[in-house]
Amino acid sequence: MSVDTDSFKAAMRRWASGVTVVTAKGDAGDAGMTVSAFSSVSAEPPLVVVCLHASTRTHAAVEASERFVVNLLSSEQEALSDRFASSKGDRFEGLVVGRGQTGAALLEGTIARLECELVSAHREGTHTLFVGRVLEATTAPGEPLLYAEGGYRRLAP
Repeated sequence: MSVDTDSFKAAMRRWASGVTVVTAKGDAGDAGMTVSAFSSVSAEPPLVVVCLHASTRTHAAVEASERFVVNLLSSEQEALSDRFASSKGDRFEGLVVGRGQTGAALLEGTIARLECELVSAHREGTHTLFVGRVLEATTAPGEPLLYAEGGYRRLAP
């Protein structure tokens, strides 16, 4: 017996998660998308996993370049999250981005950035789990942007 899609989605909306923008530099240039399916895997060696829909440009860029950046958004970056969640327009237009070891975009104002080299990829259903070895980790002050129940949330003091 299998759960129906609507019940599964309703249950998963109850799970609060941090909000990230995963970026990669592919053959067609910069790619990036808002991702909440992100987690640490191991501290030694430092590994993380991101889960990307296989039909996206960001998925193709990660696959081609074998490198990506996880930009952890601050509680002040709802608009940036919305921008990278939208399929309209050039997500990078007008943004100032840095470049690190991976060549992928490092977004300004984030509370952390993890530059990663692809270790493995696991296709499951409509998505691929990309496991990356963290090459560089940087942090900045601020609170994380959270998402639950279809909306943004903030930590209570």
